[in-house]
Amino acid sequence: QVQLVESGGGSVQSGGSLRLSCAVSGVAVTSVCIGWFRQAPGTERDGVASIRLTGTITYADSVKGRFTISRDNAKNTLYLQMNNLKPEDTAMYYCAAGASRAACLAIDGSAFSVWGQGTQVTVSS
Repeated sequence: QVQLVESGGGSVQSGGSLRLSCAVSGVAVTSVCIGWFRQAPGTERDGVASIRLTGTITYADSVKGRFTISRDNAKNTLYLQMNNLKPEDTAMYYCAAGASRAACLAIDGSAFSVWGQGTQVTVSS
């Protein structure tokens, strides 16, 4: 059974940084498409970044140049390094896994089959 557990959220001021972690069990982090999503209250869930088993990475335009997705094979963990955070980055952040190649490249949340419980990120101005 695949399980994903996020951690690392918190409250920071605009311009600050946070690193989110997603501990993966039940599957190797390098053997699936895995990514980060976020959802603010009253809004739809948005794809943030994804990484395919081949290592191909996709970012949403809104985070390019500020966020970096990576994975640690030894720790079987996915990360999201978030720099230069803005108030509009405030959301619950979720880790998800299991999408097809096309859905992974598109960061299409509807195609991801396994989800974590989320971790809250709040950025104040």
